[in-house]
Order: sequence, then C-alpha cells, then structure tokens
Amino acid sequence: MKTKHLLTTLTAAAAALPLSALAHVGADGGGHHNFLDSLSHAFAHPFTGADHLAAMLAVGAWSALTVTPAWRAPAAFVALLVAGALAGFAGLWVPGVEPMIAASVLVLGLLVAVQKKMPWVLAAALAGVFAFFHGAAHGFELAGDTGWAAVGALTGIALGSGLLHVCGMVLGKAVMQRHQWAAKLGGGATAALGAFILTKLA
Repeated sequence: MKTKHLLTTLTAAAAALPLSALAHVGADGGGHHNFLDSLSHAFAHPFTGADHLAAMLAVGAWSALTVTPAWRAPAAFVALLVAGALAGFAGLWVPGVEPMIAASVLVLGLLVAVQKKMPWVLAAALAGVFAFFHGAAHGFELAGDTGWAAVGALTGIALGSGLLHVCGMVLGKAVMQRHQWAAKLGGGATAALGAFILTKLA
C-alpha cells in the first residue's frame, strides 16, 4: 500500500510540473540576494524541466536496478552537476549543452528499460559526463547569484538533484525490481522523451 501511495504522489507531482523540456534559454535573472532565497529557488530548479527531472529519476532507478553499490553513480552525478553549475556561474560557454541533455535522457531511459549492467566506475563516469551538461544549464540560468547567494544556489541544486535520485532509487527498488514491465515502461517513456527533444533540436 505504501508503494502504491508513493507512486500516486510521484505521479501527481510529475503531472504538476511544466513540460517545458526546452526551457534552457538563458539566465532567469538571478539576483536572489541571500543564501536561503537562492537555496530554495535552486532546490526547485531540477524539478522545473521534464528533461532534468526524467534524467535524474532515471539515474536513480538505473543505479538501484543494476549498479553496485547503488549510490555511487548518483553521487558522481551530483558532484559533476555542481562542477558544471560552477562553470555556468563563471559564464563559461559549454558547447552542446542542449543536445547532451537530450541525449542523456534518451540513453538513461534505455539503460533503465534494458537494465544494462556495468561496473560502477563506468556507470559513475557516464552519469558524471551527462551531469556536467545538466549542471552547466542550471548554472547559466542561475548565474545572477553571487557570494553566499551562489553558495545557496549550488547547495539547492545539489539537494534537489539528490532528492530526485533518491526518488528514482526508491522507484527502482520498490517497483521496477519487482515488476519488469514497470522498468520497461518507465525507461521506454524516458527514452522517447529524449528522442523527442533531440528531434526538436535538429
């Protein structure tokens, strides 16, 4: 019953999110001015794009299903996400951000669908490469924050992303590991979203 309630809650939350998967068009104005404001704004940021949301849930689910220990790929994702965000804050232009984000959604969805196993080092490296581009997009959009506000923004991004990974891991362990069709359906839908975004970018 708890699993069913969790799924209902996550589904409702996902339905409430804007499906603006191509919303990384520039800075959001930044300037949240203090640590707590920036932290809360940045914490919500990974939830506001379907591509970020899907990729981070997929990392958690895939890790729970196939990677041992399961926490290492998500940890690598968060670490490289922060590195990418720092690059974005610094105004560093990272080429291919949008295609790489779309590709991450496609690839991670396929990995969940087929439950592809690989050594944790490779899994962490793959997750980390994708994470850097997600982080660069977040950092560029939140680049108006400086000082403690920037620290709050980085902390918020890391915490929001980490929460999505945990949700993905719970879904992977509690649902997808028990019901193979759920992994195939969820992974397939995620991959389809990535393919759709790529066609829009072409």
